[in-house]
Amino acid sequence: METTTTPRTTAKDFFLWVGAMVALYWSAVSFIFLLFNYIDYSFPNPLSVMSDPYSGGLPFEMASLFVLVPLFIALMHYIRRDIRSDAAHKKIWVRNWGIILTLFIAGLTIAGDIIALLTAFFSGDELTITFLLKVLVVLVIAALGFAYFTLDLRGYWDTNHKTERSFGFGLAAVVLIAIISGFFIVGTPAHARLMRLDNQRVSDLQSIQWQLVNYWQAKQKLPATLEGLSDPLAGYPIPTDPETNEPYEYAAKGNASFELCATFALENENPSTGIAYDVARPAKGSLTADSWAHANGRVCFDRTIDPELYPPTTNMVR
Repeated sequence: METTTTPRTTAKDFFLWVGAMVALYWSAVSFIFLLFNYIDYSFPNPLSVMSDPYSGGLPFEMASLFVLVPLFIALMHYIRRDIRSDAAHKKIWVRNWGIILTLFIAGLTIAGDIIALLTAFFSGDELTITFLLKVLVVLVIAALGFAYFTLDLRGYWDTNHKTERSFGFGLAAVVLIAIISGFFIVGTPAHARLMRLDNQRVSDLQSIQWQLVNYWQAKQKLPATLEGLSDPLAGYPIPTDPETNEPYEYAAKGNASFELCATFALENENPSTGIAYDVARPAKGSLTADSWAHANGRVCFDRTIDPELYPPTTNMVR
């Protein structure tokens, strides 16, 4: 009577498969969230504030894909080379567990994705393009993973070496194209840095404006220069340009009117950083009081304090 024995799993086999599975799951999750970020940026929610795309998880997702996708392809190529040299490696428990677990997770993901879609449909919820695209992304990635490891379980990749190699190159190309496409969808990291600098400038001007209003309420006049806002007791440091460290331009135009200027790197019709203080009525021909929209280059904002909205503090005390 012939008996079969399960081949021994070496430490090398164990860590090869564990490393490949970790790289696979991490890459799949990173790719899904990367595409989710692209979708959110391409179809923004009018009720949400769009911020710097590189201030969130986007850089981590891109970096993870750059490292882990080639690592997964290399590990699987090395594993299959071992199997071709010794067919007994196909029967080790860590391989069977890795493939079955991946099929199980992929199957659950596909089922959950379809359930989420049908639930939204039967609930009468609006099936927005954003929701549908995200459902499609999860469905396609989970289906590809399920198909890949189903073929692996049947030994397809062991006998079709050229197809396996082409699949690896294709996978790497898709990920690389997705990452490069992000530079056209959300902008480059250099562009994002300029946007952060401009947002900081807007925030600084808002802070200075609020301090000017406080100063006017206390003294019924505006300071001659921004140095007049310096208050050691309150600990208020006068902001300067975050890139050049030069002071912002300020000029008093009257008893209750002033001008603030800064040099911006980019055009922005709807700045999203900070809260624009609605403290002043716009001067004739200027931007609205709560608007910090700006072109690139030197831009000035004219403000006139409304004493009815912001009465002097001496009047308030009386």
